[in-house]
Amino acid sequence: MAKVGNAIATLLIGAAVGVAVGYVLATDKETRQEDMDKIKKSLNNLKGKFAKKGLDVEEEIYHS
Repeated sequence: MAKVGNAIATLLIGAAVGVAVGYVLATDKETRQEDMDKIKKSLNNLKGKFAKKGLDVEEEIYHS
């Protein structure tokens, strides 16, 4: 059973590498930079939401 898990993990890693290489080869530098900026902005927004949610939970725990 462990061999099947390793095979699936290897397949997924190979697919991810293939997608990344294909993306780099298919797009120009400006487009990649714009996409990376969008991803960074989205991750920062998500991080902020999780931080706010964590503070809300912390306040609820300590003020109960």
